[in-house]
Amino acid sequence: MLEYDEDEFLLLSGIQHFNFCRRQWALIHIEQQWQENVLTLEGSYVHETVDNPFIREKRKDKLIVRAMPVQSRQLGITGVCDVVEFVRDPNGVELAGEEGRFLPLPVEYKRGKPKLDDSDRSQLIAQLMCLEEMMVCELSLGFLFYNEIKRRVEVQISREDKDRVRETLREMHQHFQRRHTPKVKASPKCRSCSLHSVCLPELVERRSVTSYIESRLSE
Repeated sequence: MLEYDEDEFLLLSGIQHFNFCRRQWALIHIEQQWQENVLTLEGSYVHETVDNPFIREKRKDKLIVRAMPVQSRQLGITGVCDVVEFVRDPNGVELAGEEGRFLPLPVEYKRGKPKLDDSDRSQLIAQLMCLEEMMVCELSLGFLFYNEIKRRVEVQISREDKDRVRETLREMHQHFQRRHTPKVKASPKCRSCSLHSVCLPELVERRSVTSYIESRLSE
């Protein structure tokens, strides 16, 4: 099976951007463009409450780890899980310093409410697949916590879900290797995009935003 070198790893969180808009993902992860808007600031605030790597707590048969680094050589990604809950289970794996066996369940925190598209689920599935590879186990359950509705949503993950995410990541690697930024495909979701003023959806030429900005500066 193909494995990626560490210098080829992509950020796991990018799969959400990629599924929302391939051009947005390329602007952020290839052209290094970024702007904050209200939505991204709210998202950062939500994550501040969970992304504390120094907090590890036990609750009966559950061990909760925050801001857990994960990676996958098979998928070529690296990132951080907001929360991983290790639940005691006879079919789980052994943990250093703990008695018994545990199954890891990723919990991803989101600013808003459940979405109609697959962007949130794909990020959670990628996290779960990293945990499977790192801990040599098979997993099928994770959770998405939405701050707007103040509750978590259970996500059952199938083999087909994993295959779909695997294919998406292959496409991301192809774009990244080619340093390819897709053309604009304007849609209603452009209005809420944090990169609206950088994306310049009125452009129709097949060239990068970086080259466009450079050409304007040289005028």
